[in-house]
Amino acid sequence: MMEVIPLASDSLGVRSMATFVQTQDITITIDPSAALGPKRYRLPPTQKELNTLKRVKKIIHTYALKSDILTISHYHYDHFDPNETFYAGKKVFTKNINDLINKSQQKRGSDFQKQIQDICELTSADESVHSFGSTYLSFSPPFFHGPENVRLGYVIMTTIKDDSKTIVHASDVQGPVTKEAAEYIIKQKPDLLIMDGPPTLFLGWRFSTQNVTDAAENLMQIISKTNCEVLLDHHLLRDLNYKKRFSEPYEKYDENIYTFAEYLGKENNTLEAHRKSIWEKDK
Repeated sequence: MMEVIPLASDSLGVRSMATFVQTQDITITIDPSAALGPKRYRLPPTQKELNTLKRVKKIIHTYALKSDILTISHYHYDHFDPNETFYAGKKVFTKNINDLINKSQQKRGSDFQKQIQDICELTSADESVHSFGSTYLSFSPPFFHGPENVRLGYVIMTTIKDDSKTIVHASDVQGPVTKEAAEYIIKQKPDLLIMDGPPTLFLGWRFSTQNVTDAAENLMQIISKTNCEVLLDHHLLRDLNYKKRFSEPYEKYDENIYTFAEYLGKENNTLEAHRKSIWEKDK
């Protein structure tokens, strides 16, 4: 029986999509990192955020140490941590640094791979399939980190399938915004989809109304065709009004959609979204 444990996310107080998965054959930690937004409302992180990050990093470290496999979808610091020590002796699957990647991530990825290549079994994961007993681990081609041709680059999705369940960790495809990302997810036939929602906080600036519409339609199509549960978190939860701005999927499929916190039976703890009020209260 597959076990899925969300480790860290924006609904749990930090920027992250870290997830632990255990099958009868292997243990995996996906995107084992967390970070804080350096500025929000022109304010630095509160002490609550700093304390939460420290606690969450310990949780991620613990699960990564007991994992056989670590996977990294892209080279943003809330998804990989070059300063960690848990890579030694692990199978580490990473986004290819030589194909469909922007310059900043290529530099980070190259430095990171040089750092860990002699202490782990390192594999460029894009478009690959691996079997471990009755468990299949597969990785997507690179998809845009949000809308087409976005400057943020590309990410890869992770699919884990065994005799009991199929999960897709879609990382930062933001909704998904693109039709191609949605079609790929549908083909995987997930029982559980783990994904960031669209960054509605940037609506009218870095993210258009059409992007939100596309993300909503794509997500509803995915749920309609697969009847999967969805852990929708990360960028979306930085908006205090996220359910209003991304209303259609919640109105139609509210029973299918959870944040990481809700999936764990906890209250949402969106510290970054509440940074301004926390600073005012602390004063």
